[in-house]
Amino acid sequence: MIRPLGAGDIRVLAASLGVRPTKKLGQNFVVEPGTVRQIAALAGPLSADDVILEVGPGLGSLTLALLEAAAPSGARVVAVEIDPVLAGQLPSTVADRAPEAASSLEVVEADALGLTGLPSAPPTLLAANLPYNVAVPVVLHLLATFGSIKRGVIMVQAEVADRMCAGPGSRVYGVPSAKLAWYAVARPAGTVPRSVFWPVPNVDSKLVTFTRHDAGVPEAGRKDVFRVVDAAFGQRRKTLRAALAGWAGSPSEAERVLRAAGVDPGARGESLAIADFARIASAAPAAPVEAAASVQSAAPAERTAQPAADDKLPKS
Repeated sequence: MIRPLGAGDIRVLAASLGVRPTKKLGQNFVVEPGTVRQIAALAGPLSADDVILEVGPGLGSLTLALLEAAAPSGARVVAVEIDPVLAGQLPSTVADRAPEAASSLEVVEADALGLTGLPSAPPTLLAANLPYNVAVPVVLHLLATFGSIKRGVIMVQAEVADRMCAGPGSRVYGVPSAKLAWYAVARPAGTVPRSVFWPVPNVDSKLVTFTRHDAGVPEAGRKDVFRVVDAAFGQRRKTLRAALAGWAGSPSEAERVLRAAGVDPGARGESLAIADFARIASAAPAAPVEAAASVQSAAPAERTAQPAADDKLPKS
């Protein structure tokens, strides 16, 4: 029997640890069990071979729900937590509230953005409640690092979710949309009201599910394609001929590459799918030296158009 964490449990546990939710880490804890059970349900169906990677377990609300969902199949959960106090407490919380599932949990104290491997089997599924300012970088890093991740469900700030799921031509389509599309098909999976968190944030959240697809392009190709994406959206109001001038070396060379790729030089990046960006990268004779400087000067795609500093996404 697994006992979920309710609002009172969360506050008592936080007080016992001397934990005060911080904006720096985007710490807003889920206090409504139905929400985490919804996320866990979206993670299924599970098999004995599944290893669920949870990023930022916090006090353990989602962890308990994932263990509950994993129990019938024998799937395992690996929780990666950057906060040493929270990482140290999580095994005890699980042992108290889900003793029969405690052996199915592994806790790793680490920064997910620096994660290069896990002590046990590679993850097959990502489940996380992510702060808005690192949500896209974390997801992209983990998909690049772990080819074993085949699907996932994440809770992020509503605005970030919209960007992740947007397609070409959408007002919010941009670098996060295109780069995530390189790895997977992302879909909206529901809205989460701010009232299910403590403290209550200034924004609502949304759920996003994704399923990895085979890009069919070597790893080096991904890096080249992402340089094109960064350059195109670094100056998104300009035509591709102008926006890619720094990447290609000159406006005329950018036009030549675009025409060779079958892309209109007068188009803008927001109209292109990830396959279009891949054709542009493939049409270039080599990644120009200017590309690195151009990409560095442009606003990193995963962090553009962020909300105000205090509109932090909740963390379970």
